[in-house]
Amino acid sequence: MAGILYLIPNTLGQTEVEGYDPLAHIIPTEVQSLTARLDYFIAENAKTTRAFLKLIGVRNTLAKSIQEIRIAELNVNTDAKNLPALLEPILAGQDAGLISEAGVPAVADPGANLVRLAHAQGIQVKPLVGPSSLLLAVMASGLSGQNFAFNGYLPIDAAARIKRIKQLEERSRAEKQTQFFIETPYRNAGMLETLAANCNGSTLISVATDLTLPSEKINTKTAAKWKAECASGKTPDFHKKPTVFLLLAE
Repeated sequence: MAGILYLIPNTLGQTEVEGYDPLAHIIPTEVQSLTARLDYFIAENAKTTRAFLKLIGVRNTLAKSIQEIRIAELNVNTDAKNLPALLEPILAGQDAGLISEAGVPAVADPGANLVRLAHAQGIQVKPLVGPSSLLLAVMASGLSGQNFAFNGYLPIDAAARIKRIKQLEERSRAEKQTQFFIETPYRNAGMLETLAANCNGSTLISVATDLTLPSEKINTKTAAKWKAECASGKTPDFHKKPTVFLLLAE
């Protein structure tokens, strides 16, 4: 009988703030315990995954060492032809955990293709409860949570990016749908400036940064207000910090 592929949530970031517990209130105790008993993981980055497992292991007094745990990498550079090999231990009866670099696996994450293949091969897939920056951002934005769409990354080219933003704004207005997307953290300021300059002044724009961390900041304002703040240099403190951008045109 094949094992189970568990989709294991990770924390949304690390911090050195004294007294901050990266697991408390973020990763349920039951998920920590289940994770601690697994010996095989598929993850975006082996090094950071070992750090996460070490933290889990300390909490659950693991008898085995981190070195005894097998971690196979799956990231944007993994060739699709290599995916079947990642599932071989599970088909042989071993349970495994799929871990994203941050948040929940298979959402804005290369793990989705492995999950699809697992279903095709009759492997049970079991998602576990944990933080999703995307849903947390929608929840906290005040924008429509009844109808929303995630759009991944927008184009890097300036002209193509502006065109895409206008398309999303029009779609939001026509369908009353919240549009949201992410950006490479060092480009956050440029993204907000572009949004503020090219959206209708009444369009609502929400910026959600460092979700679940002590430095978490979530602000929703009209494009006109954001434009004025950008012009005066009062942009959020979000340089190189994971951020979700949302807009709703009314």
